[in-house]
Amino acid sequence: MGKNWSENASTYGAIFNLNSIDSLSQRKNNKHMEIIQKILGNITSWRKWTKGSINRQIFTATILIGLLTGLSKFASVGKELIVAWRFGTGDELDSFVMAMVVPSFVISVVAGSFSSALIPTYIKVREQQGQKAAQQLFSGIMTRAIGLLIVTAIAIAITAPIYLPLLASGFSSEKLDLTTRLLWSLSPSILLSGIINIWGGVLNAGEKFALAAVSPIITPLTTAAMLLAFPSWGIYALVGGLICGSLIEMIILGIGLLQQGVSVRPQWSKQDANLNLVIKQYFPVIIGAFLMCSTGLVDQSMAAMLSPGSVAALGYANRVIALPLTLVTLALGTAVVPYFSQTIAKRDWRKISHTFNYYLRLIFMTTIPLTIFFILASKLIVQLLFERGSFNAEDTQVVSQIQVFYALQIPFYISAIFVVKLINSLSINHFLAWGSAINLVANIIGNYIFVQWIGVAGIALSTSCVYLISFVFLYILTKKHLQKISLENS
Repeated sequence: MGKNWSENASTYGAIFNLNSIDSLSQRKNNKHMEIIQKILGNITSWRKWTKGSINRQIFTATILIGLLTGLSKFASVGKELIVAWRFGTGDELDSFVMAMVVPSFVISVVAGSFSSALIPTYIKVREQQGQKAAQQLFSGIMTRAIGLLIVTAIAIAITAPIYLPLLASGFSSEKLDLTTRLLWSLSPSILLSGIINIWGGVLNAGEKFALAAVSPIITPLTTAAMLLAFPSWGIYALVGGLICGSLIEMIILGIGLLQQGVSVRPQWSKQDANLNLVIKQYFPVIIGAFLMCSTGLVDQSMAAMLSPGSVAALGYANRVIALPLTLVTLALGTAVVPYFSQTIAKRDWRKISHTFNYYLRLIFMTTIPLTIFFILASKLIVQLLFERGSFNAEDTQVVSQIQVFYALQIPFYISAIFVVKLINSLSINHFLAWGSAINLVANIIGNYIFVQWIGVAGIALSTSCVYLISFVFLYILTKKHLQKISLENS
């Protein structure tokens, strides 16, 4: 009996243990289901919240684009660390930065203007006339843009020996020869970057923000890889990384457009009302962009007249400040254009004015503390990022001083870009031409005065003053225009 009792007890104990295990497993499963249900519920709530007001939609898109853009910008920072380690502020980097000035200028002016003029009209045509009409407009614009970019790239390469001695008047003959050869090598980037600019804009117009935001990570990663893999190439590894990275990025964006149902094959089309509207908007945009981007040419040219390394030092300081500027302006600007354009197509002027005022307040509330941080931590940031290898303590002192003055522009630059995006959406781009002309004059005068006072750092201070002037001017004109059309439609 004892044996039977013992066996029974063992059996009952086993059953009890199994029941306990089953009960524990059931409780764990229930707990997991509760967690999953909470997550699904939060996702559902988030989607409902983001589909609410236009401010919520813009906020959501801005966060998404900002996060993804942040990945590419941190990759760019990694690339800059390698560049600083390899080249410091030496002549090779001076030559590369100067060689990039004109191609970057052309990309911003020619391709950037195409994108700014095309996207609001593209969205309007797609909303009102359908995807077929929007595709025809896009194909026609791409044909003209590619032709213009090719002609411009060839012209820039051929005429380089004429204008480079004027832009880099402080360079020695050997340094100038290197700059010329680098510019010839970089000229294909004009076509590649131009196409990337326009294709990315069309992807964003379809509210497919993720791919266009994350694809720029490819070029800095490719460049960093080539700098490490081919040290014997010297400064030409930077050129190879830029060209190869741009080509890969263009292919990826093209695949994204095809998946969205947009053909990337350029087709010549006759002039119609939609194409004429884009071309009509293109000329004031390109004039404004030309004048505005000319400030960069002026800055680099004046820096080249100063002590060796000034061009590179200005570039390092500008890149650090450009990180938050690019993150915010690209994210916010990319997010607002589709929503602004759709709301303008519906002629909801009250909602436009509310969104405009709301985001300007938000920009200043968040960027003023950021500006103070960069001013106070400038030297520490430069030390942590760049001071190693060929980049020494003396370079840190120069770059950190320039960076302090560049930081002053942060609230005004971001606010000005936000206003510009609304101006693009409203198709009142002639405002930009007026503003850019004022900026160019102010920049030349400011550079001349401040360089006499604090050297190369004066160029950065002048730039910050220019963006303050630009914001105030464009804000006043845009505010008056919104009030005027609101009264006309009330």
